[in-house]
Amino acid sequence: MTFDKYAAYYDLLYRDKDYSGEAAFVASHLRRHAPGATRLLEIGCGTGGHAEHFARMGYEVHGVDRSATMLDGAETRRKALPDPVASRLSYSRGDARDVRRGEVYDAVISLFHVMSYQVADADLEAMFETAAAHLQPGGIFIFDFWYGPAVLTQRPEVRIKRLTSDAINVTRIAESVLRVNENIVDVNYALFIEVRSTGEIQEVRELHRMRYLFLPELARLRADKFRECSSLGWMTDAGLGSHTWAGMQTVARL
Repeated sequence: MTFDKYAAYYDLLYRDKDYSGEAAFVASHLRRHAPGATRLLEIGCGTGGHAEHFARMGYEVHGVDRSATMLDGAETRRKALPDPVASRLSYSRGDARDVRRGEVYDAVISLFHVMSYQVADADLEAMFETAAAHLQPGGIFIFDFWYGPAVLTQRPEVRIKRLTSDAINVTRIAESVLRVNENIVDVNYALFIEVRSTGEIQEVRELHRMRYLFLPELARLRADKFRECSSLGWMTDAGLGSHTWAGMQTVARL
């Protein structure tokens, strides 16, 4: 399962990610399109980095993720927070395609390209159905995704990231294969983890298969469930273009 092994090093690998700024950016769009929203469902919450900051802003957040390791990290993070913030957070295990909480929320969010991890049309349609099942008409769904024109213009490249903690040194190599006839990028991750106290090195490999998306196909896949409110560059509020690898779309439940 994607993230099964990778999850153990997730927080270290993304410790420089601007969770606070990203949550504030999404919250600005929630205020614009759903000003009365207080209860959020986050699909693919990971270790709770975004959820924490939504809770700090006063939102009540329930996060779901299919990785038990990720959820363990989210719960550890939650327990370390002040009680008023922690009390606004809860988590459960579930798949973006079929989880059903039996509850309705003011808005659904899904960040860090969870949508692009749904590589088949059926998976994407199922994720839209999941969001719709948790919203009243007019409820808002906000998600980010890999934007096809930019992926094809810029093309994936090899990326190397090195990080260290008190216990380990981690080198991550990401080598990508572009499958243009399928609108998919296979991101092959190789992690080399050195235990600093012993010099022992462990190797972890995972394939992350990513679907890049185009606005017309998103419109087709959500057609009977949502209407588009906005399609913008991630963290820019500018329109999408050939250099906007990460896009964000806000849609409203029909």
